[in-house]
Amino acid sequence: MNGRQKRVTKIKSDYMNQYDVQMERNRRRKRKLIQRLIIVSTAVVIFLGVMTSYHFKQRAQYGEQQEQSDALTEEIANLEMEEKELLEEINLLNDEEYILDIARTNYFLSKKGELIFQVDDVEERSY
Repeated sequence: MNGRQKRVTKIKSDYMNQYDVQMERNRRRKRKLIQRLIIVSTAVVIFLGVMTSYHFKQRAQYGEQQEQSDALTEEIANLEMEEKELLEEINLLNDEEYILDIARTNYFLSKKGELIFQVDDVEERSY
């Protein structure tokens, strides 16, 4: 028995033939089950990959839109402040005293009896 292998011969009977057919059927079922599991798991992995990719694209797009929204909100605030300042300036320009004050300071206009003296700054002198 050292160098020899034991061989068992199969009995040829209807029972053994049915058993062999049943075992072959079970192997095929098992193989088909494994194939179906592989196909389904591959489909699930692909689906998860697509959904993950879609999720990250949506997050990036949301971030960009949020930045645009923040920038536009800031621009609206600046424009509202500018509008408020311009409305204040319009109200001031409707006031005659304010216009006269601007004319006196910028164009050296004077009231009756006023004298305007132009004084040189010390820093502008050359000596």
